Amino acid sequence: MKDCQADLLIIGAGIVGLATALEATRRFPGMRVVVVDKEDHVAAHQTGHNSGVIHSGLYYRTGSLKARNCVAGAASMKRFCREHGVPFEECGKLVLAASAEEASRLEQLRQRGVANGVPGLRILEPAEFREIEPHARGIRALHVPTTGIVDYTSVACKYAELITRNGGEIVLSAGVVAINDDGRCNVVVTAAGEFRARYAINCAGLYSDTIARLAGLETDLEIVPFRGEYYEIKAERRHLVRGLIYPVPDPRFPFLGVHFTRRINGSVEAGPNAVLALRREGYTGSGMELSEATQMLRFGGFWKMARKYWQKGLAEQYRSWMKGAFVRSLQKMLPELQESDLVPGGSGVRAQAVDKNGNLLDDFHFAHTRRMIHVCNVPSPAATASLEIGSEIMDMFVEQFDLTAVPSETHAN
Repeated sequence: MKDCQADLLIIGAGIVGLATALEATRRFPGMRVVVVDKEDHVAAHQTGHNSGVIHSGLYYRTGSLKARNCVAGAASMKRFCREHGVPFEECGKLVLAASAEEASRLEQLRQRGVANGVPGLRILEPAEFREIEPHARGIRALHVPTTGIVDYTSVACKYAELITRNGGEIVLSAGVVAINDDGRCNVVVTAAGEFRARYAINCAGLYSDTIARLAGLETDLEIVPFRGEYYEIKAERRHLVRGLIYPVPDPRFPFLGVHFTRRINGSVEAGPNAVLALRREGYTGSGMELSEATQMLRFGGFWKMARKYWQKGLAEQYRSWMKGAFVRSLQKMLPELQESDLVPGGSGVRAQAVDKNGNLLDDFHFAHTRRMIHVCNVPSPAATASLEIGSEIMDMFVEQFDLTAVPSETHAN
């Protein structure tokens, strides 16, 4: 157990929390920056279960925080990886249209990508896109050459290394149990001791709403966890996919549909489903966390969401239960794929913020209390955009708080 003084305490050692801490140590070299996390290693949850895609910024509403931060973030991420020796690959992506209606949406997607500043976008006919992905099928495709792949756990570990090198501290096995304001600073009680911090930033991901409530923030948002389930293509059949192959997304949902993703280690994932998880760390379909499930079911916004999207949810659950249905979805893009080509893969849980009206928050969302910034909703492409998000959070930090209260040596440029 330890007691610690800090100028800035960041709750959550996922990729966004670490990127924010890294930006703080760079921008304010003398500032005492501490990151706490309940797990015994960094990147334990969303970051460590990420598909590893460096997104281009194609999908997001023009002018949104997602669009702005993703396009810039993809460039920042690649530059960071080059500078620090983190392996990545700019493998490109095809978005395949299977019908005339999807082809129309594909052109709309291209126009949005151009408006967002995504370079190199091209609509391709079948003979053209088969030169890129010989086994793919569709009536048209959008080629996104700047999409890449990386291991975000490696990125997060490099962030952590740089934070400590810059004088910051990362304290693990330090789950937060209480937050108080003593009139001068935040008193954050954790399993590893008490931390007194002039300012704090909540980057707790799956538990961001829980931390916000501990800090006294009244919010109508609730984190609803969705599990993404993947299969992996057997090694001898990986040649069917050279890069990334995606369907045209349904604009009603923030999920991109089942797709193929080549990983930086050479493996190929297929998926994910997006099914409701009954616990926030529900990486398998078995069991539930009773208190978390009860809290979710008591939230009025959950039932409004369920009424809106029950058909989609049922279809996702059916595909989770029935491997054949999962395979048929994939065969629309890759007809040669057989059920025997797939073996069970990994899974991840998406922290999706839902409001009291049952709306799935589509953009990044931040809130403030007296001495804290709360990162309430930063789903994909948060990993891609993590450096830009960290910079944006620190811009908010400078604008929101009176830094003359921080020791003068922390104001270095």
